[in-house]
Amino acid sequence: MASMKVSRRRLLQGTGAVAGAAFLPQAAKSAPAASSGLQIGPNIYESIGVIPVVNCRGTFTIISGSLTLPEVKQAMDEAGKHYINLDELMDGVGARLAALTKADWGIVTSGCASALTNTTLACIAGTNPERMQRIPKLAGMKNEVIIPKHSRNVYDHAVRMPNVDIIEVNTPSELENSINPRTALIMMMASPRLEKDDLNVETICKIAKARGVPTIVDAAAEFLTIPNKYLQKGSTLVAYSGGKCLRGPQCAGLLLGNKDLCKAAWFNSAPHHAFGRSLKVGKEEIMGMLAAVEMWTQRDHDAEWRQWQSWLDSISESVKSVPGVTTEIHKPEDLSNYAPVLRIKWDGAALGITGKEVEETLANGRPRILVAGSSGVRPDNMASSVSIMPYMMQPDDYKIASHALHAVLSKPPKFENPVRPSGEPSAIAGNWSVRVDYAMGSANHTMTIIQNGNTLAGFHEGETVGGDLRGAIYGNQVHFRSHHPIQGTAISYEFTGTVDGNKMGGDINMGEYGPARWSAVKRG
Repeated sequence: MASMKVSRRRLLQGTGAVAGAAFLPQAAKSAPAASSGLQIGPNIYESIGVIPVVNCRGTFTIISGSLTLPEVKQAMDEAGKHYINLDELMDGVGARLAALTKADWGIVTSGCASALTNTTLACIAGTNPERMQRIPKLAGMKNEVIIPKHSRNVYDHAVRMPNVDIIEVNTPSELENSINPRTALIMMMASPRLEKDDLNVETICKIAKARGVPTIVDAAAEFLTIPNKYLQKGSTLVAYSGGKCLRGPQCAGLLLGNKDLCKAAWFNSAPHHAFGRSLKVGKEEIMGMLAAVEMWTQRDHDAEWRQWQSWLDSISESVKSVPGVTTEIHKPEDLSNYAPVLRIKWDGAALGITGKEVEETLANGRPRILVAGSSGVRPDNMASSVSIMPYMMQPDDYKIASHALHAVLSKPPKFENPVRPSGEPSAIAGNWSVRVDYAMGSANHTMTIIQNGNTLAGFHEGETVGGDLRGAIYGNQVHFRSHHPIQGTAISYEFTGTVDGNKMGGDINMGEYGPARWSAVKRG
């Protein structure tokens, strides 16, 4: 079997900021009008004009993570019937989490990102209230966090929140030379590279421990190992999302490891009056998260895997009855979204539909189905596929997905290649002043465009960062993309528009950051 990784990292590296839009392509436009009011029952979302989805994608926050276990719901309901002292509660929960996970201690946070922020605060201020109140003014305190370059990611914004400086390192020697009295923490993101790179988790933790610097691994979407693999390899702490594979409350997370640091992280968050006050976790989420970990130790994970495999086998048999369709099963490389993945492949030209068109058709259908990615875009890339991730599917979802996939592949809707204007392309090579009008606010950018017939290249400069642009122009219609690396992630822009002499403009798709408009004037 081939190997494949479906994770937070793979999604973000593959698509940049546009990843958010890929989850729900134009789906909101097809939502029905809301009724006279909220109806608490099976149609709770439909009653306000929002259509639920069948999740064949995995544990992603934009589509609400996972579905909480019945035992979690019951724990949250019972917890909500009583008043409790939250410090006493977290002490009781911490001791129980330690017993369940074999870690030194544990706390419940308002999410994995919150666990990263609270840990950073604890490493800066400890439980010194004077220092806690001074944050984010860090003069005279530790103010640096080291992150291996392979671990930089969009989620490390949670570490940057208290105003620390991020120091990137690439090698063990760079790590050793970067540690100094200002170093508060070393943060790592769980990934295959963290296991295999020269700067791997064991090497990092060994260097950090010798210098007295705490470490944390962001393992948000990973399979929780007991005893914990990262703590065993020397990490001081490890953080998980509660609303992913653990199937706990969506607004909860788990911080495990050193008891003193876990307790300090708690005192730096709500209900205490410190920088982390806004990162509040309530008694319902705390007890729901504990119930999720209790259930994790009781769930039959091998049986879950066999069930996922059987669902994928059933879908595979159904779609392979369509002439020209083949399938293959991929196994995960790491513990993030740890499940087999079905990849369905075909020639888009032969079937009359591409992978991207299948993805959008399913997302806008009834029921709405979200797949774990697609390939194939007309007219130039017709080799097509879609992927199915069973990790968060419910027992009957495979039947729904199987029926819908067979239907759309065997009798696809009519699609046409995009119409491209004929004639010579407009000449747009040169330097451009660009105004970007966001949903709120505007900014001035610049572009340098190099043109070779219909092909465009160049550079797009934003307010503080920039990136290469690539695209094409046919007649007076222009389409190009740019990708701007920034702080462990990237901002992606997709420009479409028309040219009118020394002016051009149109729409921008920024994925999770929403739509925008652009207008440009040629300079010189």
